[in-house]
Amino acid sequence: MLKYFAALFFLIGLTDHNHLSAQNKEKPNVLFICVDDLRTELGAYGKHYVKSPNMDALAKSGALFTNHYVQVPTCGASRHAILTGMRPSKPIHIANNAIVEEISGQPEKSIPETFIHRFKQDGYHTVGIGKISHSADGLVYGYEEQPTEKRELPYSWSELLFDPGKWETGWNAFFAYANGENRQSLKKQVKPYEAGETDDQGYPDGLTTNLAISKLKELKKNGEPFFMGVGFFKPHLPFNAPKKYWDLYDEAKIPLSSNPEIPENINLKSLHTSGEFNQYALGEEKAGLNKQVSDAYARKLRHGYLASISYIDAQIGKLYQELKDLELDQNTIIVIWGDHGWHLGDQRVWGKHTLFENALKSTLIINSPYSQHKAKKVRAIVESIDIYPTLLDMCDIKQTKSTDGESFEKHIKYNIPDTEEVAYSYFRNGISMRTKNYRLTKYFRKDQPVIELYDHHAGNAKEDKNIAEVNPEVVNELMPLLEKGDTGIFTITK
Repeated sequence: MLKYFAALFFLIGLTDHNHLSAQNKEKPNVLFICVDDLRTELGAYGKHYVKSPNMDALAKSGALFTNHYVQVPTCGASRHAILTGMRPSKPIHIANNAIVEEISGQPEKSIPETFIHRFKQDGYHTVGIGKISHSADGLVYGYEEQPTEKRELPYSWSELLFDPGKWETGWNAFFAYANGENRQSLKKQVKPYEAGETDDQGYPDGLTTNLAISKLKELKKNGEPFFMGVGFFKPHLPFNAPKKYWDLYDEAKIPLSSNPEIPENINLKSLHTSGEFNQYALGEEKAGLNKQVSDAYARKLRHGYLASISYIDAQIGKLYQELKDLELDQNTIIVIWGDHGWHLGDQRVWGKHTLFENALKSTLIINSPYSQHKAKKVRAIVESIDIYPTLLDMCDIKQTKSTDGESFEKHIKYNIPDTEEVAYSYFRNGISMRTKNYRLTKYFRKDQPVIELYDHHAGNAKEDKNIAEVNPEVVNELMPLLEKGDTGIFTITK
């Protein structure tokens, strides 16, 4: 009798195992690619001077989002928002250490810490490689400190991997130069760009690609559904890339900003003096609001930004080719997400950290193996916080945590916009709201003006003139909608 029950339990267990295996095979994998500081500067977005064939191809056969906006125009806070699906609701949520302060060191709960944790709870093998949260390698430590074993996301990853190469730590690799030095080791006595006489592995992003390819092969053998996050550093400063990617461009033909002047009718506190950029002490010129950099230097910097994009595009091409070689492309959703935009001399700013379109609008491409998601240009306004519920929807995973974001899978399937499309962003003691035709920004400060309105009819995205004062009826009409996004994060300051 005992033998009978043992055999019966074995058969039941085998049946359950087979059932789970069948379920797992039906679950799509996810390859989530984070690209630091990537604004909509791709061929797919009509910037035909940019050499980005791999991302362009994925956009063409997938869904390209032409109006995707981040919640916060700085790396750590933007990633906190997308990972949690929540808008900023207190000051720490707009700081780079938002994840460390709000997630790291917390006990595990049934409510997931991030959407990646939710995938893990649902049986996915989750692998993080590179910068997915704020830290360059997912560990908690300072720029000039030695890595600790403490994870920024304690429960999201089944595996957390990184190859720092000759730079030895993640943060050194993040600010890497081809000779093995970095911004910290050289005491910021560096240029903000470099055309390295090296191959793709001569910079850290090439090592990240190799590590991801190796891991994909393992995941293929394991047969489990997986979520792989791959975080690339470029085109974040410094604009360092192998010389062969610089050679793709004729610097003299690289276009300058179409909007290089300070917008009319604003207070300069809405902008900044490009402090992050100016840290690179050997740059030929300093940027500032008092004057533009020369056209020649602006082209040099733009050249570096474009070369860095082309370098990352090549890495993404290698990952996609490996997916195809392993036949994983037939069941893998690919997401390419820029964590925010970047001013390339626009409004006299070099950097992010503003509530203008250039800093808030970023790349979003979702390439799904399912026919209903293919070959779509999605013009609906979407926010980074919407990605959390959307990916759960696409993978048929139950959402166990309420989010501020809403799934936009219907936009991919049917490309039907909502009646009320809006994206909210937060920074510089202000809230900015993007609708189809306007950007309305309210600053919580005493310096006037505190209200800015920019006209985006007919795709005019320059934001070169604040028209709030001469259009009070539009401001009054839009203000109740902006106030819906006021989470109480800001108060009036000097």
